[in-house]
Amino acid sequence: MKKIILIAAVLFALQTQAQVTRAMLQASGLTCAMCSKAVFKALTAVPFVEKVQPNIQLSTYELSFKPGAKLDFDALSKAVVDAGFSVSNLKLTAKFRDLKVENETTVTLENQAYHFVNVAPQVLNGEKTIHFIDKNFVTARDHKKYGKATALKCFGTGTMDGKRIYHVTM
Repeated sequence: MKKIILIAAVLFALQTQAQVTRAMLQASGLTCAMCSKAVFKALTAVPFVEKVQPNIQLSTYELSFKPGAKLDFDALSKAVVDAGFSVSNLKLTAKFRDLKVENETTVTLENQAYHFVNVAPQVLNGEKTIHFIDKNFVTARDHKKYGKATALKCFGTGTMDGKRIYHVTM
């Protein structure tokens, strides 16, 4: 019984080290207001997205998520691609509590695995922003640049041991 309580406490601690508050997505390939509207409509159709605030001049979209919803960042990228465009930047803002990170570490937050690349050792507290650097979330040039900062093969595939892992930096 003690083992079950200990395991439950550890899992709860991992889940409560961060709470996602919002994301900022930048789309590329937009040339007009109709393009921006197509991306806006695609993002609002994603089931876990609660609100989308577009900035047409910057081609960015501030996203807020439905409380308690399971987040799937690949679904955001797919929505943009299906609208005919691509994601050139995705930043996730979350409230952290005593989360230790350093280069080449992997942490689990809200049932998602995040591998930190090119970061100095630090403890995350308060609201912080992490930048996705997987190939579906940055330009090809940036993806190549960050690829030089890690030796792990999962950077190219986005999976480790058959499970999705997001690569991020600060």
